[in-house]
Formats: sequence, structure tokens, C-alpha cells
Amino acid sequence: MSFKTEINIIRRKITRGLTKYIGTTKGNQNIDPNSKVVFKNVLINRPNHRLGNLLLITPLVQEINAVFPDCKIDLFVRGGLAPIIFTNYKAVDNYIILPRKPFNELIKYFLVWFKLKKKNYDLVLNIDKGSSSGRLSTQFANSNFKFFGEENEIVKNKFPDYNHFAKFPVYEFRHYLEQLGHPNSNQPVPTLNIKLSETEIAQAKNILDTIVPKERETICIFTFATGTKCYPPAWWNPLYEKLVQSFPDNNIVEVLPVENVSQIDFKAPTFYSKDVREIAAFIANTSLFIGADSGIMHLASTSQTPVLGLFSVTDERKYGPYGNGSIAVNTNTNDADSIIKTAKEQLKLQI
Repeated sequence: MSFKTEINIIRRKITRGLTKYIGTTKGNQNIDPNSKVVFKNVLINRPNHRLGNLLLITPLVQEINAVFPDCKIDLFVRGGLAPIIFTNYKAVDNYIILPRKPFNELIKYFLVWFKLKKKNYDLVLNIDKGSSSGRLSTQFANSNFKFFGEENEIVKNKFPDYNHFAKFPVYEFRHYLEQLGHPNSNQPVPTLNIKLSETEIAQAKNILDTIVPKERETICIFTFATGTKCYPPAWWNPLYEKLVQSFPDNNIVEVLPVENVSQIDFKAPTFYSKDVREIAAFIANTSLFIGADSGIMHLASTSQTPVLGLFSVTDERKYGPYGNGSIAVNTNTNDADSIIKTAKEQLKLQI
């Protein structure tokens, strides 16, 4: 572990210790209990730069837009990915963006916090209760209605999938609205969605057709992931061989990570891009995505393609793909044959 990593771990522990008691979820006590509260300006706090973490808030944005169609949503985030991810979300009005490396841009960092204070919001939502910046920004922002990300035992006991990182804020948002006079919603939680345009999908289809025969359905694999989530070549190579043997009538194409590496030594046809929307559109033209828990796995989910997510160190109940026939598989208890069987069942559902 590098010295820089150790410092960051210590810093996070200190800041979490200092901020964990900041703020309490509240609502304006002066409201009429017989009327519904309508929110027209909402702030979502997710000061994180990682692709997966930003994609996981797309269900909440959809939920807010469904309940309040005229509501404008601001996102307090970090790094430059959010405007790309939410480019087709008309409800998203403004991005308040912290620099990805605050210590390199201290002046800009503090100016962003002052920008957060300039506007009055009807509601402020913090997505991650463990985020120090999320709790601080929720406390700092101007609003009579605030949610700091606490778990509600009543809601938690009601939904078996409450702990899922994309679903938890939606369930809590719905419960919050119930307290403000809105009816209970029993609709399924929206799926992750990057809202690809028809043009994006068509352009990506042309790319796919130049890589593999267009007459065949395509299985897309992603063999990389960060840290201990990444399966080694010794694990991926046997699985790839079984995929080839088990699906002789399908194309198998590998989406490469930004690092341009392959755990199967580039044995399959490959697709490489640094454009997350282009990657999502490419996957949208395939029949099944197979990959470990990663930002690209969540990106595959946003494309509405069925996803077979591979989990070994992270909790599939919290981060697993869902909707569109997606399934999370724990590889500690499922071998390659089980994965192949699951993939076959997912493809059959599309026939």
C-alpha cells in the first residue's frame, strides 16, 4: 500500500468520524397536513467521481421526475462524468462539480462550496450516509426539507432489496413523500438508465457490425475490474473457452477497459472506446453482457441489455444488476458451469 493510499484512508476515517453526526432528516413543520407538498427544485448530493456510483443515482432521478414532472434537479458531484451521463435527462438542470483532485485546485474547490450556498432548494437529498462530503453539503445547502441518508427501520423491514445502493434512496424518497401527504407507491424501482438516443444506438450498431458477423446474436464480455474485484486470467480463460463451446452460434466480443488490457489475452474480437455513452450504446446492441462488479457492469445495466454480474468480494445484494433479465452470480458458490447455465437461461428469455 502506497503512502498516499494510507494517508487517504486515515483522512476518510477522520472526516467520517467528524461528520457522522451532522444533520438530521427534517421537514418543514409549518406545512398543511391536508395538502401535498410539491417540490420544484431538488438537490441530489453525490460528491463522487466514480462511474458506477454516479450511474446508481439514475433511478432516483427518474423517480423524482415521475412524481414531479416539472421539477428541476441539481446534482452536486465530483469530476466530469455526470454531465455526460445525464445529458438526455431534461429534468437535470445544473451541475455543481467539485474538482476530482481538490488539493490540486483548492481555490476552485472552495468556490464550488460557495456556489452550493447561493441557491434555495425545496428538497436536498444525500445519497450515501457514509459520505462526509455528502452530509456536509446537505447541511450546508439551503432547504427546509433535507434527507441525510439515514436508514429507516420501518422501510428497511418492508423491502427485501432495501440495501441495494440504487434502490435504497428511492424507497426512502417514497417514504419521505408519504409523510408529506403523497400516496404510497408500489411501482418497481426504475432500472439504471443512461437514456441512449436512437442515433447513438444506430451508430454503435454500425461499429459492432464491422467487428463481428451481424447475422448472429452477440454476447459481450468485460474481463477487467479494479482491485480484488478483478478475476485473473487463470479464472477468465477457462470460462471464455466454455462460452465459445457452449454458444457456437453466437458472437463473443470483449469490451476493453480504458487501460486497454485483456484477461483472456485478446482472444476474442474487441471493442475499445473512452466514451461511456458509446460503450453503453455498443452494449445495447448485444444480447447479453457478462462481467465482474465494476463501473462498466453498471454502464451495461444502463443500456437495458441483460447483465450477468460476477461477484466475489463485493455484496451482490447491494450492487448487483437488476431489471431487464439481469442476474447477479456469486462466484464463490457458483462455478463456470453454473455461469454458463445462467447465461443460457437469460438468452432463452429473449427468444
